[in-house]
Amino acid sequence: MPSIAPAKPASIFTPVLIVGCLIIMVSFAVRASFGVFQIPIAEEFGWLRAEFSLAIAIQNLAWGIGQPLFGAMADKVGNRKAIILGALVYAAGLVLSSYAVTPTQHQLYEILVGFGVAGTGFGVILAVVGRASSDENRSMSLAIATAAGSAGQVFGAPLAEWLLTMMPWQSVFLVFAAAILGMLVFLPLMRAPTPPATRAELEESMGAILNKAFRDPSYTLIFLGFFSCGYQLGFITAHFPAFVTEMCGPIMPGDILHSLGITTTSALGAVAISLIGLANIAGTLTAGWAGKRYTKKYLLAGIYAARTIVAAAFILTPITPTTVLLFSAAMGSLWLATVPLTSGLIAHIYGLRYMGTLYGIVFFSHQLGSFMGVWLGGKMYDLTGDYTLVWWIGVGVGAFSAIVHLPVREKPMPLAVRAA
Repeated sequence: MPSIAPAKPASIFTPVLIVGCLIIMVSFAVRASFGVFQIPIAEEFGWLRAEFSLAIAIQNLAWGIGQPLFGAMADKVGNRKAIILGALVYAAGLVLSSYAVTPTQHQLYEILVGFGVAGTGFGVILAVVGRASSDENRSMSLAIATAAGSAGQVFGAPLAEWLLTMMPWQSVFLVFAAAILGMLVFLPLMRAPTPPATRAELEESMGAILNKAFRDPSYTLIFLGFFSCGYQLGFITAHFPAFVTEMCGPIMPGDILHSLGITTTSALGAVAISLIGLANIAGTLTAGWAGKRYTKKYLLAGIYAARTIVAAAFILTPITPTTVLLFSAAMGSLWLATVPLTSGLIAHIYGLRYMGTLYGIVFFSHQLGSFMGVWLGGKMYDLTGDYTLVWWIGVGVGAFSAIVHLPVREKPMPLAVRAA
């Protein structure tokens, strides 16, 4: 009897994953650069720090509101249509922002930018990547797509800083708008796969699964726990370049940074954001590897606990170029490591059919946190002259998230319940 050759394992690097990584990379490169514009825009118009901070905060809130909407759109009418709409809205927001001359205009146009990030970011991309992946590869595929966002962060802030040396910030916004539209060239390669769902899952309505999830305490705990992730990421992305510029000790001649051409704390602030993104590539891939082998809720609790310790240690020590780099590397390794674990946890418990919508709703909590982190950062800076209180709030909410993940029931919801 002839032997049957074992089935060849499915390749992890599918066209869907590759194009999805490219889209997230460009989208997040632009989004991660907004902190670099804090000082140039405030100085040009004589605004308080809170004015542009509120614009970025509104952008994050709009991203959170738009995420479940774009996720539902992708689930219902197709991923590529959702991504095209997201890119068009994103580019329109950047172009209009380049002509803004009042705080209100910036704050209004950042709503469009936020919706654009929602249409080209994690909610839509991770859902289609998750569906296109085999059970064996899903955790790592989600991690790779998430790490692509970090890759964008690696070059986004330094690119913005470099472009600002050659052109005004308005022109940089136009360059970024062109980049967002340019990524659509590769979209035809991203063919949406059929979700690998059972007949019961396919017959179940979106309203039914949302009702089940909303009644599940575990979904509520995941929703609450994601708030601190958004708070910390939003605050650091928007304010850390300015924080480093103003509060870090000087870069002395003879320092290794000085020899590398990083001579100002402004440049160090942009490099810090880049280093966070670089470290997170390794951190996110490690989280994806671990998510396949260990309990996701305990991994999430551990990541939030580690963030709490790292943030507290940084603010309690003198802020020098060395501590900035150490903090950036440590926080970066934990930065987006929560995303593949959170999205994977939702897929594991509630299935893949409406993963985009379910993750989008949880991500709204993340963006509520981002709004608070960005807005409070600017507001408290104007009131107190520094970021210390806002930083300690971030430490507190990080500890809260570590605790609330522990009771999550990490088991698939029975089909009899999902199909009821």
